[in-house]
Amino acid sequence: MSTSIRIKLKDKPTKEGLYPITLSIIKDRKTKVIALGIKCLKRDWDDTKAELKRTHKDYVQQNIVLNQKKDKALKTIYEFELENIDFTLAQFEEKFRGVRDINITVKSFWIKKINDLNFAGRTGNARAYKDTMNSFFKFAQNEKLMFREVNVEMLDKYESFLRSTGNKDGGIAVRMREFRALFNDAIKKGVVNEKYYPFKTYKISKLKGKGLKRALTHDEIKLIESFDDTAHPHLAEAKKLFIFSFYTRGMNFYDMMKLTWDNIEGDYIVYTRSKTKVNFKLEILLPVKRILEEYKSNQRYTNYIFPILLSEGLSPIQIENRKAKKLKQFNSDLKKIATIQGIQNVVTSYVARHSYATILKFLGGSIEAISQSMGHSDVGITAAYLKDFDHGYIDIVNRKLLQEPIPLYNTHLRRLTVV
Repeated sequence: MSTSIRIKLKDKPTKEGLYPITLSIIKDRKTKVIALGIKCLKRDWDDTKAELKRTHKDYVQQNIVLNQKKDKALKTIYEFELENIDFTLAQFEEKFRGVRDINITVKSFWIKKINDLNFAGRTGNARAYKDTMNSFFKFAQNEKLMFREVNVEMLDKYESFLRSTGNKDGGIAVRMREFRALFNDAIKKGVVNEKYYPFKTYKISKLKGKGLKRALTHDEIKLIESFDDTAHPHLAEAKKLFIFSFYTRGMNFYDMMKLTWDNIEGDYIVYTRSKTKVNFKLEILLPVKRILEEYKSNQRYTNYIFPILLSEGLSPIQIENRKAKKLKQFNSDLKKIATIQGIQNVVTSYVARHSYATILKFLGGSIEAISQSMGHSDVGITAAYLKDFDHGYIDIVNRKLLQEPIPLYNTHLRRLTVV
């Protein structure tokens, strides 16, 4: 996006002969002029420096204000770019001026946030915000609720409501983080005063997910690989997608869904992860090669490898809706495969990624190597994947103590001995 700003005088004077000072923003060859509330005589304006001359009686104070306005405009543009929003000039003006209507409701502000995210193509985030909004107002039963009415007591009751509907700590924390982000955005845009911020007292950190083990053992992965999909053809796709994900460093469902034959370069898969924008070049291992060969022989009407997106040129919202539908089916099918194969642990699409990291660590891979292979920006993220090793793995490691003598220091002989 090409954007520039300039502070200048308006072309026409007022009845008093004063010229309004304006902020002119130019984006994609379109211009928006915003009055800054300061006027002056033409002779008091330095067009080259874009500031008031010394001949103006309040030039020092007014130039400070103008610099502040310019800084605010640049900050507004930067915030849009940081959120990857291809903003309109109307959106810029609204954000630059600040939302003046402090009586805007939580729901109307929420809906606008969702629309802005969809407009920016961030449909996944938009869906997450929408899901939380629907959940919250199913609890609140008040579509005219104001931000200043949201307090710690209400958040506690919402947490209890979520628990009553089967949500655990991890799921509740996701909802609360979405709501907190929305509240922070409302404060930033002047919709609500910071003194009403309830998350200073209500701590999301208390919600620590304790769910079931997220990684499978190597033996459990082999059980999925050996699953007889000829006897259960309706589960064949789920098996292939899971194995494909595991052997491609835990490629997530969204990236597999958008993978095309153009991403295959010889013996490698070359793609950019949608979530982090990290570039990957993966060697095609034998299990992946077999899956690719099967789908190549059954190639349909699109260039996509997997028959998840059935046509090209879909809008971001259509892609998001299709992803949600197919991912739900994928996870349901994986549970059926786990049951048939006697796997006690919960198996979902994301388990392939956690299993890849955990098994690679167990086989001797360093956290640094695993972190790089998964495209993590920080090894701390990788460490979070690996913090909860299965007790079975730990027992196997402990048995290694029996495989070789243990050196002990004999205090009597003053030398290292082996017992």
